[in-house]
Amino acid sequence: MKKKYIYLLLAIFCAPNGISAQENPNVLFIAIDDLNDYVNCMDGALKAHTPNIDRLAEEGLLFTNAHCQAPICGPSRACIMTGLYPSSSGNYLQVKDQNIKKGNDYVAQSTFMPDYFESHGYKTLAVGKIYHGRDRAETFDEYGGGFDWFGPRPPERMNYDPYSRPDKQGGTSTDWGAFPEHDSLMTDYKVAEWAVSKLSEEHEKPFFLAAGFLRPHVPWLVPQKWLDMYPKEQINLPPYLENDFDDIPEFAQKVAEAPMMPTTEELIASGEWKDVLQAYLACITFVDAQVGKLLDALKNSAYSDNTIIVLWADHGYHLGEKNRFAKQALWERDTRTVLIFKEQGAASGQKCSHPVQLADIYPTLLDLCNLPEYEMADGHSLANIIAGTQENWAYPALSFYGVGNVAVRGERYRLIQYEDGSLELYDMEKDPNEWHNLASQKAYDDVIAELQSHIPDSWAPLSKYSKYNFNDYFKNK
Repeated sequence: MKKKYIYLLLAIFCAPNGISAQENPNVLFIAIDDLNDYVNCMDGALKAHTPNIDRLAEEGLLFTNAHCQAPICGPSRACIMTGLYPSSSGNYLQVKDQNIKKGNDYVAQSTFMPDYFESHGYKTLAVGKIYHGRDRAETFDEYGGGFDWFGPRPPERMNYDPYSRPDKQGGTSTDWGAFPEHDSLMTDYKVAEWAVSKLSEEHEKPFFLAAGFLRPHVPWLVPQKWLDMYPKEQINLPPYLENDFDDIPEFAQKVAEAPMMPTTEELIASGEWKDVLQAYLACITFVDAQVGKLLDALKNSAYSDNTIIVLWADHGYHLGEKNRFAKQALWERDTRTVLIFKEQGAASGQKCSHPVQLADIYPTLLDLCNLPEYEMADGHSLANIIAGTQENWAYPALSFYGVGNVAVRGERYRLIQYEDGSLELYDMEKDPNEWHNLASQKAYDDVIAELQSHIPDSWAPLSKYSKYNFNDYFKNK
């Protein structure tokens, strides 16, 4: 982009450190945990009440075909913050912040996104869940805290406890219900409060402000008033097919097994499916209200005309589809997520259906902020799409879940290839629920071959620091 290089020249000649706060926009970086496409502005099976996220989408560009690079919090966020695919870093499974760059020699050379911005004159601030933990990687200049990290929680489980179930293996925070009594007791309320306070301060440097919200991550606990917005008799059920797995490879089922989680069959039998949906939708609307506080604070601040906003969720989530209430798989529901960019001066109210990745956030922000290219990035800048000048997009979205397991999402088709060579192929235009596996049909050999051409030729071994031993397949890794 020509504008980028003009700004860089101005920065070099006008500022002693090579960066001018007047020429480099601020960044408001909003992360949401476990948020699927039930957001109202998306085309998910259910529609949550999300006026603030919708407002941002109307003011910016909504990517309707965006995908995470790993369907679990830790590796997804590690990819976003280092710019490296799991196949480069070895971070395929859960990983602690402080271990992200320990997996191999290549990832050790990577630069965390906040560190890159700091090296080019930015002040970096964060609060809430940006990495999987707080900021144990110690990459931000200032990190807000002093409050309950993932709380509050009731003294006892309210509706679901895998530890009391002999048929369940492994642990999960999954639970749902009305708790606590007031919003002010919620961690996300305090995250928003801290971020809003930073938008009211005077900053001498351009800033990178990250706010990470926990809900709708489990437990799906939220004050009663948010549940009341979703009367259960008015909630529709998402699509569910009892014999869905009849044409899915056995290996795929092993990879996606989440034995600690409730199944759709169990919740149909207990009559609790709508209770879970009510709680999940309520959590979405609660966190949307917190996002609204940030958007309002920015609008009313001195930085409203010179701040780029990006809002993203780390992966998707099944809420009964495919007999599961979980992430941890390579189907569309698990990898598809929310991604919105708002750049000052760009066209508003736009949508893009190209397959894009959360790995694209890093190079895109550098482009929009007129900073030098980060050469290690596995993703691609979306700046031309945001500017409305990208007519052709040659890249699919890749999602990884363990060595050898990968989903390739193109404009129309979705291919999943597993470690044992078994395949799933879906026509997402005709079969958005992924009920009909086309991989065995000869007519689709060319489609499969084209999608396979984008799969990396070499894969980094699984980092010894990256683990998630909740099913038999991953226990043996």
